[in-house]
Amino acid sequence: MQLYHHPYSLDSQKVRLALEEKNIDYTSFHVNPITGKNYDSSFFRKNPSAKLPVFQNGSHILYDTIEIIQYIDRIAAVSSGIDKPTLINREVLEWINKIQEWNPKFFTLSHVPSKHHLFVSKFLRRVIIARMAECPELASAYHRKLKEAYETEDKLKDTEVLRRSEKHLEKILDEADSKLGETTYLIGEEFTLADAAFVPLLSRLVLLKLEEEYINSRPNVAEYWNVVKGRPSYEKVIGKYFHGWRRHKTLLKTWCFVQIRSLLKQY
Repeated sequence: MQLYHHPYSLDSQKVRLALEEKNIDYTSFHVNPITGKNYDSSFFRKNPSAKLPVFQNGSHILYDTIEIIQYIDRIAAVSSGIDKPTLINREVLEWINKIQEWNPKFFTLSHVPSKHHLFVSKFLRRVIIARMAECPELASAYHRKLKEAYETEDKLKDTEVLRRSEKHLEKILDEADSKLGETTYLIGEEFTLADAAFVPLLSRLVLLKLEEEYINSRPNVAEYWNVVKGRPSYEKVIGKYFHGWRRHKTLLKTWCFVQIRSLLKQY
């Protein structure tokens, strides 16, 4: 089994947490979306949406995060000796869907300094144009991604889009805070795949230095956050890259790559 992912990708983190919690071995391939590696023709042919993660088991390839998590759950059930694995718990799936409905892109970019995200956006547009020239047979698919990039910039100027994203996030956090007042984890006293989907959302808020406003202001979520940070799966998937000084190392490496490639006009 192969997983194409990257530590920056929220959906990648969700899938990797699921894999680690279910103790499933897989081969890891890093595809950095900020440096445009997801637009390389070898990956783009596999997944023209260019989104992460991509999960491959033999000839079976999955692109949808929820489908990947459900597939992981079935693999774990079969590995444990269950002949006819049941569908993922309904309440767990409801939470996963609820979390997945929130698109972190606009919220994240709105909390990144404009000069930084505009610089990266310009770099990525040039990467797409360069790949389009290299692979004319994929030009239409690349053109769709280029159009999406321009549309994203337009939406970031729309305060209503940003307001809706923030309200959606707050609704999820408020509901989680209410639920966590009754149980240790989202579903009960055991860590489930619902938690695997929720933890990366909290991690993104911490990375954006919004912990005080969105996490600590909700006491049950704050207590939950302190608990899940102690899990080995969290340290391997997220803490390894973003805890303390390691956050600066992870981000600086990518930023330097983009700066140098832009300076040399190598896309």
